[in-house]
Amino acid sequence: MSGRIVVLTGGVGGAKLVLGLMQVCPPEDITAIVNTGDDFRHLGLAISPDIDTLLYTLSGRANAAQGWGREGETWSFMDALESLDGEDWFLLGDGDMALHVLRSHMLASGETLSAVTARFATAWDLGLKILPMSDDAVATHVSTDAGDLPFQRYFVEQRCVPAVRAIRFEGAEQAHPAPGVIKAISDPATRAIVIAPSNPWLSVDPILAVPGIREALAARKAPVVAVSPIVGGQAVKGPTAKLMGELGLGVTNQAIAAHYEGVIDALLVDVRDGGEGLDIAHAVTDTLMKTLDDRARVARAALDLAERIAG
Repeated sequence: MSGRIVVLTGGVGGAKLVLGLMQVCPPEDITAIVNTGDDFRHLGLAISPDIDTLLYTLSGRANAAQGWGREGETWSFMDALESLDGEDWFLLGDGDMALHVLRSHMLASGETLSAVTARFATAWDLGLKILPMSDDAVATHVSTDAGDLPFQRYFVEQRCVPAVRAIRFEGAEQAHPAPGVIKAISDPATRAIVIAPSNPWLSVDPILAVPGIREALAARKAPVVAVSPIVGGQAVKGPTAKLMGELGLGVTNQAIAAHYEGVIDALLVDVRDGGEGLDIAHAVTDTLMKTLDDRARVARAALDLAERIAG
């Protein structure tokens, strides 16, 4: 079955799936639409954590052990910053700084985030198309028992400790999908749309909050398959399970399916949970992605499920 693949993704887990898709499909057939609700300004620099995680992962530059940043990173900048009593809660490695400085310079020169991201992907010969969800600023804010927190303050500085009461996406109502986003979703040549096992509330919802994207997904012809972030009744990484509990939800695939109601056609779930009780089309596989072979297996299972629905 030929055609284009579109994947909606956040950071670490999503990047693993995109890397898996690149093992089973020609990279030039893949379009990744990436969450930018995590983006923020820090020390005057434009930081795009999910885009950068994707760039590092797909180029083989990611630090696999810690799950973020670059392999072989050095920290002279942070050492100098700390000596000046600068803010050190968000770590910026020396190699990472080069990317942030260049992005900030290009944006200040009038380039869009889409253009900057495309330039980086081309420089590292990645092959696929990486699109930010929007070139407009959208900022995820979390209402917690410790007050209102911008996402990175909650996620990095506070390490997701405060209990979450609500989430909002500041600027989303005024934002526009980045060039190519709606076309990729609606393209008759698109054979499958995959939602990565990124946090549905913090990584995927910001994408869906940009006007036009949810509507395009509702109107598309290609099947939409979500890969559940739940494995054995828990989240593999990040605050998904904790967040679901704080929002009054059970940590179940039924809750994931309900959250994506009206958007997805099917759900790929982990073998440890199984599909019992799901009233949506689904398939079961081992969704843990520890190795490259694992990532290819999960990608193939998601595409097989999409093909089954389309058939």
